[in-house]
Amino acid sequence: MQRGSRVRAVALGNAESIVRALAKLSARSIRHYSAIVSEEQIPEIDLLADPTYLDAVTDLLGVLAYAELVAFERLAYDARMAPTLEDKAALARLATAEFGHYQLLERHLDGMGVGAEKAMAPFVVPLEAFHAQTAPSDWAESLVKAYVGDGIAADFYREIAKLLDPTARALVLEVLADTGHAEFAVERVRQAIAADATIAGRLALWGRRIVGEALAQAQAVCAEREALVTLLVGGVAGANADISELMRTFTRITDAHMRRMAALGLSA
Repeated sequence: MQRGSRVRAVALGNAESIVRALAKLSARSIRHYSAIVSEEQIPEIDLLADPTYLDAVTDLLGVLAYAELVAFERLAYDARMAPTLEDKAALARLATAEFGHYQLLERHLDGMGVGAEKAMAPFVVPLEAFHAQTAPSDWAESLVKAYVGDGIAADFYREIAKLLDPTARALVLEVLADTGHAEFAVERVRQAIAADATIAGRLALWGRRIVGEALAQAQAVCAEREALVTLLVGGVAGANADISELMRTFTRITDAHMRRMAALGLSA
């Protein structure tokens, strides 16, 4: 089996374990909704009147808010490893954009009557665990982590956004809009490899580690947040996801990751 195919198979195997966990966790909620909502009624249901849906949206916006806050902090911190003043300034601009995204989410959560701090609280431990396990040792690793790790997370959140009401969907997609970080990371990583081809193998292994840790933390989050899980598998009235579609979702996310690694000039 080719290396790329092997990595894809491992990633999808991890994803399949997440999907099995999702199905088990949300079975009770799905039975509840199937008992009170017929297929013909689904288009007429007001998602915002569904408390499980509101909990799921709160979870999603909460994890996004904390991710954006940490991204701001991480970019500012990683600037210390930037080799030039130009790169330091570029990271400062990117960090500012991430904080702007956080403020959008904070205002929306405040408007929901939840508050950003409360919404973010359940996700502090898993996200901090991810960053503790994937602390970069140099400039190139920090760029690969940002590009690969943030990219796979953004792909996942975009998939969830398809299940949201129009207002929440628009907010999530706005927050996930590329700030120029992807282009910056690709350009700088390629420059680093051109200057020293021996780092390519190390960075490729690093990219695989990032994906593995990201999937492990995703599974940990899914084990704790039943409302979000219920939305993902279509247990919330009006949602149109199912288990087979979830597997296709993870296939799309894995394929996108492999394209990102190729863009960096690294093997997946």
